[in-house]
Amino acid sequence: MFHQLIPFGLGPVYAAQMLALVWRAERLPEAAGPRTGVAGQGRRVRLLILGDSSGAGVGVARQHDALIGRMLHHMTPHVRVEWQLIARSGATSRAARSMLRGVGQFDVAVLALGVNDVLRQTRTARFRQVQTALMHDLRQVHGVGCILASAVPPLGAFPAFPEPLRGFLGRRAVRLDMALRDVCNSTGALHVPFDITPSADLLARDGFHPGANLYCHWGARMAQLALRASRTGKS
Repeated sequence: MFHQLIPFGLGPVYAAQMLALVWRAERLPEAAGPRTGVAGQGRRVRLLILGDSSGAGVGVARQHDALIGRMLHHMTPHVRVEWQLIARSGATSRAARSMLRGVGQFDVAVLALGVNDVLRQTRTARFRQVQTALMHDLRQVHGVGCILASAVPPLGAFPAFPEPLRGFLGRRAVRLDMALRDVCNSTGALHVPFDITPSADLLARDGFHPGANLYCHWGARMAQLALRASRTGKS
């Protein structure tokens, strides 16, 4: 459960605010719908989405309106997509790596990870190490030519988070995102910045997870990059 992510050692104010945040976030389910399929016609693109609750579509009711659905909406007029969604609420980067065991081959992988590493206070060096190993697995084990790594969201900009928790999480998110950019640069993956202000109209009712409008923006951006990469075979 998500409440297990509350780290030990937080001061009482931080801990109380974290508990309230987790209580709200835990109430939203993962989006309903298939986690694998084939859609579209033409050149084949094997697509993987690997992630946490945002990858799983928490914040909307159906996968059609979540990240995978919005990507398919933009990709399938151009290519035939064989896709798989592997995502779980509360997943850290380490957990996501283990979730890949037994999975097949892909051309493009989209990563939606990092928030739970922030909440668990994963050390920056450890985060960098796990992300590097994950990128290696995707390349060497699963044959991925293009890795699109979504930025760690700027939690310090989320209006629903109270201070001082907002500042605390925001600083940690910045550090981990800098580490993620470094890993992408060293492994040939593409770091995709969070380029939109997380206003209330873009977020789910908990003020934490993406809402339908944010999934639309995110999905369109990732689909554009995936289509471009599928033509060149590179991130």
